[in-house]
Amino acid sequence: MRVRKWVFSCLSLLVLFFSTACSSGATEGDQVTIEFWTMQLSPTFDEYIKGVIADYEKQHPNVKVKWVDVPWESMEQKMLSAVTANKAPDVANLNPQFAAKLAELDALVNMDEAVPSEERAKYFEGVWKANSFDGKTFGIPWYLSTQVTMYNREMFKEAGLDPDKPPTNFEELAEVAEKIKEKTGKYAFMPAMDESHFMEYLVQMGVDLTTDDGKKAAFNTPAGKKAFQYWVDLYKRGLIPKNSITEGHGKAIDMYQAGEIAILPSGPQFLKIVKENAPKIAEVTASGPQITGDSGKMNVAVMNLVVPKQSKHQKEAVDFALFITNAENQLKFCKLTAILPSVKKAAEDPYFTKLPDNAEPIDEARIISASQLPKSEVLVPPLKGYDDLKKAMNEAMQSALLGKKSVDKALADAEKKWNEILAKP
Repeated sequence: MRVRKWVFSCLSLLVLFFSTACSSGATEGDQVTIEFWTMQLSPTFDEYIKGVIADYEKQHPNVKVKWVDVPWESMEQKMLSAVTANKAPDVANLNPQFAAKLAELDALVNMDEAVPSEERAKYFEGVWKANSFDGKTFGIPWYLSTQVTMYNREMFKEAGLDPDKPPTNFEELAEVAEKIKEKTGKYAFMPAMDESHFMEYLVQMGVDLTTDDGKKAAFNTPAGKKAFQYWVDLYKRGLIPKNSITEGHGKAIDMYQAGEIAILPSGPQFLKIVKENAPKIAEVTASGPQITGDSGKMNVAVMNLVVPKQSKHQKEAVDFALFITNAENQLKFCKLTAILPSVKKAAEDPYFTKLPDNAEPIDEARIISASQLPKSEVLVPPLKGYDDLKKAMNEAMQSALLGKKSVDKALADAEKKWNEILAKP
């Protein structure tokens, strides 16, 4: 609680710091140094990041880039401390939700103004829009990930299911869950009810979370009731694990590796983890498209680069952010690890469109994952009071699953709570 109060107090101070420490850039020819923060990329990607920086400095002799890598769990506190001391970095690789909190305070450069339209058009539309808050774009998308449906072919065969046809929508998922439970006694999948996963399920099932202006809840509708009832029915029928209520995606990974569930919606990068921890499961694992619902929407996770308004070299900072996210540099990065590019040109490379000879499961997953980018978007956009909204929604779903509240009551209570949160100044 003390930490949360400290964070809130620091955020409140940022308005003053950011509004009084802005600059558009150095005079042409002046030597400048910009500070670039990343999240937990060192030492694994030292050679890549240092190479990109060297290339940029060679092309821009008047600019030096100081790279600082920050542990994932330390980034928020370090960023807050830096801006409070009026020492914010010029470019930062931030968690999208934390970046949105800074954007809410108008603390970040508006990329719709700083980036020319011809440059903005190079990025996937849904990915660029994912960084919008209150009509402004607070970041440049960098690397991405879309889920694929990893599934155990042997469990499908054991249940009498076609091992070449994983479920592609929630209706098919329920049918698969019933057959696997009936034939094997195991579960088809474990839905992650932590973080924003349930809100993402709702959007995929055709539910609007808020009104278009983001000021009121919009999910207490027939579509919202149908979505809630879907999960309640699966839970009551014993088709999803009881601990789905309390456990998250990490538990689902453990269960998949142990052969206790047949399906794991996840990013392609988890195939490597499964191969390392459970090689026998990896041998029978295949990938299919992301499961979606009535909306047909597919989710994408986005990591951004932001430029604080406090930066004294905003022009150079934005230019460097565009350089590191260009097609050439993103393609190099993607070939080093299981991520996807945010620019269309890089995604058109054969690396993302054609299976290599002697392809492995991760190659197949990469092709499927990349093919989803043109129709992917961040299903839960930055929202005011995001953490409190997420908590209220998850509590509503849990109360409905446990039978403590009817679906109607759970929806009504969640709607009331959301409207209270969204109405706060």
